[in-house]
Amino acid sequence: SVSRASPNLTFVPACLPPDPMEVEELQRFVSNSKKLFVMTGAGISTESGIPDYRSEGVGLYARTDRRPVQHAEFVRSAGARQRYWARNFVGWPQFSSHQPNTAHLVLRDWERLGKLHWLVTQNVDALHSKAGSQRVTELHGCTHRVFCLACGDRISRSELQEHFEALNPTWQAEAFGVAPDGDVFLTDEQVRSFQVPACRTCGGILKPDVTFFGDTVSQEKVSFVHQRLAESDSMLVAGSSMQVYSGYRFALAAREKKLPIAVLNIGPTRLDHFASLKLNSRCGELLPLIV
Repeated sequence: SVSRASPNLTFVPACLPPDPMEVEELQRFVSNSKKLFVMTGAGISTESGIPDYRSEGVGLYARTDRRPVQHAEFVRSAGARQRYWARNFVGWPQFSSHQPNTAHLVLRDWERLGKLHWLVTQNVDALHSKAGSQRVTELHGCTHRVFCLACGDRISRSELQEHFEALNPTWQAEAFGVAPDGDVFLTDEQVRSFQVPACRTCGGILKPDVTFFGDTVSQEKVSFVHQRLAESDSMLVAGSSMQVYSGYRFALAAREKKLPIAVLNIGPTRLDHFASLKLNSRCGELLPLIV
């Protein structure tokens, strides 16, 4: 049931084809797992055409000096919110149209076959849900949902797009490059006249249901993920350098429990010195080889 659509490699670092010996090692790792805990990162979605932050040569940090919005800045500054939402408004049609790639579909199939106990993704692109995964936790939230910081009222991001269009009927802007998480680059001049709607219920500030840089994941969600990890017998990290502590802490917990850990990522990760197995391959190229 896995799609064989050609991957989009624009934002994927160059790497060698999978080594047959490594494929065998990962096959053995997955076969020996009865309750596999999987954590994914931006590197699993790059083949769907979504750029990441850290990949060598092609990530946002390598290509530009742009940095993602900080939580405190978004909450504190109306100008920062205007800038964020203007960029997001322009980028949303393309970002929301991205589709799952082969790697997402393989993990969905593993779940249906009973191989995968729980999936935790650090991504906010909803591609695992689009693929049909159900035993999944979106650690950092999802850009497809929006909520009010004051009253908690929720709205879908697609519905909010209609409100943006109604408030800005003549506003137009040409994007200068695309960034992760549905963002694009705009000039200050372009952003200046963009109108941002308030919460329809209380007039409060609307924010994507996403953990911005500088914010923290709720303790309730962290505890839930730790419980799923405690039920598991092995851990696979796919497409993440694990540089962000919110995800890295679960690898540390897995090491503490002496669980075998396999890492599939192009480039170095924070787990390389204690992982049982490290593979330097594309997720969408290697995972379909595992049966």
